[in-house]
Amino acid sequence: MDQTTALLIVDMQMEMTFRTEAGRPRATPQAEDRVTDLVAGFRSAGLPVLHVHHDAPQPESPFRRDAPGGAPMPCAAPMGDEPVFWKTGSSGFVDTGLEDHLRKNGITRLVIVGGVAAFCVNSTARSAANLGFEVLVPEDALIAFALPSRHGGDIDADVALEVILSALHAGFGKVLPTQEVLDQLPTD
Repeated sequence: MDQTTALLIVDMQMEMTFRTEAGRPRATPQAEDRVTDLVAGFRSAGLPVLHVHHDAPQPESPFRRDAPGGAPMPCAAPMGDEPVFWKTGSSGFVDTGLEDHLRKNGITRLVIVGGVAAFCVNSTARSAANLGFEVLVPEDALIAFALPSRHGGDIDADVALEVILSALHAGFGKVLPTQEVLDQLPTD
């Protein structure tokens, strides 16, 4: 991997922690640790680290940049001049300037991590692929909650994550473990 590859961290905001602490059923309890590993690896290799944060337009939403839930999680807090792109919808590419930034900087491959796997990560990864970017999704660096079923109740978090990852892998990018990404990072 080289400067054409960036780590794109989607919605790793404190509301994810609050929902987890409130007992919301979740897969991938190690996601924060794997995001920490990837952030450290990319920074150490001198590769771009980019952040997409959700800033909901609804005043009651916990995902607002001025609300406690909108603050970045410690494992994914932007450092220095790392760009932060604020979105109001699901995809990190809609009305954020992310695509322009990637193209201007010659970034053609994205390693996409964050939350929630079924929503904003999924939308951002699909958008990236549709725009011609190569997409890698570390399966263990995603926050995945149980998904409300359209028939009532919930779809188990592990089942929901497997369906999302299988769909992404089938048509939008490559799904792999964090360690495989770390093994591809340049070292001194």
